[in-house]
Amino acid sequence: MTAILNSYALDAWFTPSQGLTTIPSAIDGRPVAQTSTQGLDFAAMVAHARAIGGANLRALTFHQRAERLKALAVHLSAHKDELYALSFDTGATKRDHFIDIDGGIGTLYAYASRGRKELPAERFVVEGATEPLSKTGNFIGLHVLTPLQGVAVHINAFNFPCWGMLEKLAPAILAGVPVITKPATATSYVAERVVRLIIQSGILPPGALQFICGGVGDLLSHLTGQDVLSFTGSAATSRALRDHPTVSRNAVRFIAERDSLNAAVLAPDAVPGTPEFDLFIKEVTREMTVKAGQKCTAIRRIIVPRALEADITAALSAQLAKFIPADPRAEDTRMGPLASVAQRQSVQEALAALTREAEIVFGDPAKAHGAYMPPVLLRCAHPLTATAPHEVEAFGPVATLMVYDTLADALALVAKGEGSLVASVYTYDPAYADTLLFGIAAYHGRVLLLDRDCAKDSTGHGSPLPGLIHGGPGRAGGGEEMGGLRGVFHYMQRAALQGSPARLASLTRTWLPGAPAPVTPEHPFRRDYDHLHVGETVLTKPRTITLDDIEHFAHFTGDEFYAHMDEQAAAANPFFPGRVAHGYLLLSFAAGLFVDPAPGPLLANYGLDHLRFLKPVSPGDSIRVRLTVKRKSPARQPEYGEVRWDVELFNQHEETVARYELLTMSARARHAG
Repeated sequence: MTAILNSYALDAWFTPSQGLTTIPSAIDGRPVAQTSTQGLDFAAMVAHARAIGGANLRALTFHQRAERLKALAVHLSAHKDELYALSFDTGATKRDHFIDIDGGIGTLYAYASRGRKELPAERFVVEGATEPLSKTGNFIGLHVLTPLQGVAVHINAFNFPCWGMLEKLAPAILAGVPVITKPATATSYVAERVVRLIIQSGILPPGALQFICGGVGDLLSHLTGQDVLSFTGSAATSRALRDHPTVSRNAVRFIAERDSLNAAVLAPDAVPGTPEFDLFIKEVTREMTVKAGQKCTAIRRIIVPRALEADITAALSAQLAKFIPADPRAEDTRMGPLASVAQRQSVQEALAALTREAEIVFGDPAKAHGAYMPPVLLRCAHPLTATAPHEVEAFGPVATLMVYDTLADALALVAKGEGSLVASVYTYDPAYADTLLFGIAAYHGRVLLLDRDCAKDSTGHGSPLPGLIHGGPGRAGGGEEMGGLRGVFHYMQRAALQGSPARLASLTRTWLPGAPAPVTPEHPFRRDYDHLHVGETVLTKPRTITLDDIEHFAHFTGDEFYAHMDEQAAAANPFFPGRVAHGYLLLSFAAGLFVDPAPGPLLANYGLDHLRFLKPVSPGDSIRVRLTVKRKSPARQPEYGEVRWDVELFNQHEETVARYELLTMSARARHAG
């Protein structure tokens, strides 16, 4: 019997019984599964996400959510073989599995790591520095980010049923926003299995994830300004979603990643025999054949110097001839079928439009059968005046070669794509690289500059990475997914807070200039992490800086810069009144003033941030230090936590001469001995 796919709503699996749609295998057309959403209560799903899922996620800190993402990645990794076996029916080969399944799991790992390293152990983010709003300093402002109190609706494409779902899921869950995810029906059986594994793990709290396997019904009609709608797919569907009356009326946050006529540009210096020429041929071939060309980042427009056209046509044809679409389950298959017969028909329709302005120079579309489509390379003789190659995307193993005579022509050809997810440039000439990069960057979300120096380590033209944005302007949809914390912040609201330093410091659990800084009778280095309090302060005794100190430091370190050693030259410098102390001498003396030398709960000093030398210190001046607990953050290990200190150095006139943040690790109470 053909499996009936389930949706997951209100923390229970829903089995449809009416309006079933049959999903065929890309390999041989046999029925793989059936699905329908008739009977689902979409309004209840949205309400459940907000009331249950959102509340549960917002009760967790970023670190706790990150730990759950990591646990999910570990759990799914143990079931990869099961997902591989299922994914073959989508037409994916073994190398395609690595992108979709391993890539999706890797994205969970990446966001788990960023959540622990780059976000606080809180439920909000303080963004940027404080803004003084009064002369007295008693009224300030700052920005905070808090999770939206709605739901993230994710509508995904058919080509990457695992990665496409998880690359949206990871930043939303880390932000603290529940998800309703809907895969494309054609490959939804893979997405359903992934969701089953997630639900079976019990790692996510109730309401955090719901799953729609089939149509979305009236789901969009229930969205508000607290919700996010994220879509991957065609421009036509994107417009329909964006223009939905409820989405428009309620200003629902909308993120789109859609059709993209990505370009690969070969510079004039990359002639046959150069590493860049070989890299270009390899990369174009790979992008035309991986996932049978069904990638939103695949190369669709191949832009080359006119003098190299014949060489490139011959080289690409020779490489593409090695890719004969076949059963993806076979060990030696290098390219599988398209996702469905319908998708193959769509590609052939796009080819018919393209061939009105371009000719086929390699490949025979007539050899297509079932969902299998051979690679096709076209050549456009007049690309600057043509329209179809810059507007029509054949979402399969199809690309169009077009030539340029000048770099200005190359830039114009790239711009005719009206915005893409990615472009790649192949050159070893710095002038060409400069002209091409800054001529096309405004039209792309990502630009790969591939040459012999980075080729060995490059992830390639078509690989979106969690730390970089995945999106693009114009035709590409204007969205920015992933991009490290950028992707997380899409699901959060930025609010400007105004108030007293004391109030804002209390609310943000971060000491701010002007907030109370009580002097502690006991040195804070003698207190373990759990007994340190934000705002606690040490004021040191002063130390006078002598000329002997400066000269000794200069000779001892080898830093004999004239500002420290030559009175006349130093006085001629517009920044100094004469000979001055080294900045690093001041840091060393500051440490000598505030460090408690005896063993204790303070374990290590592991760096400093935001160091600034603000006023020169001359021989005869004195310095003293104010050391304040600025913020605390638990570490990955339970034995210790991170303490961030605000360090301010003053001279005898109470003027700030230097400021920085000191980072230390302090033992937790039960491990402090």
